[in-house]
Amino acid sequence: MLDFAIFAVTFVIVLVGAVLYLYPSSRRASGIPGLNPTDEKDGNLQDIVGRGSLHEFLVSLHQEFGPVASFWFGSRPVVSLGSLQQLRQHINPNHSTDSFETMLKSLLGYHSGGGGASTDSIIRKKVYQGAIDTTLKNNFPLVLKLVDELVGKWKSFPEDQHTPLCAHQLVLAMKTITQLALGESFSEDARVIAFRKNHDVIWSEIGKGYMDGSLEKSTSRKGHYEKALSEMESTLLSVVKERKSQRNKSVFVDSLIQSTLTERQIMEDCMVFMLAGCAITANLCIWALHFLSTSEEVQDRLYKEFEEVLGSSPVSLEKIPQLRYCQQVLNETLRTAKLTPIAARLQEVEGKVDQHLIPKEGESNVFDPDRFEEESVKKSFHLLGFSGSQTCPELRFAYTVATVLLSVLVRQLKLHRLKDTLMEVRSELVSTPRDETWITFSLRN
Repeated sequence: MLDFAIFAVTFVIVLVGAVLYLYPSSRRASGIPGLNPTDEKDGNLQDIVGRGSLHEFLVSLHQEFGPVASFWFGSRPVVSLGSLQQLRQHINPNHSTDSFETMLKSLLGYHSGGGGASTDSIIRKKVYQGAIDTTLKNNFPLVLKLVDELVGKWKSFPEDQHTPLCAHQLVLAMKTITQLALGESFSEDARVIAFRKNHDVIWSEIGKGYMDGSLEKSTSRKGHYEKALSEMESTLLSVVKERKSQRNKSVFVDSLIQSTLTERQIMEDCMVFMLAGCAITANLCIWALHFLSTSEEVQDRLYKEFEEVLGSSPVSLEKIPQLRYCQQVLNETLRTAKLTPIAARLQEVEGKVDQHLIPKEGESNVFDPDRFEEESVKKSFHLLGFSGSQTCPELRFAYTVATVLLSVLVRQLKLHRLKDTLMEVRSELVSTPRDETWITFSLRN
């Protein structure tokens, strides 16, 4: 039986180096067994759609061709690794590819070499990653300020008021990502609202309209999508020109401007960071708070850790690595939930990660941060491209924002789920719940 452990603990789109690895173009990737493209333009896209999801497609692909199999995503040949043994042989510590970023660029029509192995591509990737790290370091007080404002708003609510979790976390993510990416001009509500309008249109098609082919069949929808994308690109290009004359060089776009990238490349990287960063940050915070609302014990353990590590002081970048249990909570949130619109959910066959057995349709649905106490499990988690590793800089950004949110929230409030609206973690869930998730807060004594 094939070892499908990688499918048990991950959303496929961020299987960096584990599921998707691009090979030089050929009709069949480097002679690896697999599928020829069924369409010159779309590759095996219709085969993926026909199976119902990328996850189901990959399971059937490996059942037919073995642990190493190839297929085509558009014009890109892709190799899928279906076992940890094969994954360990593949890992290259000197260069890694973010498959979510690669797919997002492909869907946006950006051919910027994010997944390539050329020197220019590697340099550009390092510039992108470095820009995110520098931005967090320079603007950490702003993240604290935005989180404090949100928690302060929640504290003012009556204890029986139902709070829309998804809506509030999406606003927090958008405020954070726009200001840290593009600067203080996006502290104006009008600019954030305009960003959200186009953001929502673009994400409504990515992962659905493209994957089921419905976007190409609707002239009006495609026109609406292209208009939103064009407006976003125009806004970003305008910001690039504006920031070139700014003395304050502290946000994401500034770091890109100081590199050798062209204005077009800067715009593309800003677009990817804002779209991917906003979605991943919002969904990580949504699911983390949802799971906390179902477990008073986890909340209390977090509170104890924050008190021991931080005391009465706010969290800092330097203190974050010391918040080990908080990291376990976020790791388990990431393992259990989905953060991107295109994702695989639940392992369909029995697998094993180190000494931990992942039973069929079992363990993945149980939220248990304690599973990450052991170092071997953490290493497996890193191997699969998670836990804010080098392979996904947007995820590192999301982990930082989520840690700040938990450190402020848990020390002041308790979260409670509404018993009549329990949100189940079901295999059909995509990135956020189908319906709004409502919770209540009470003051922590």
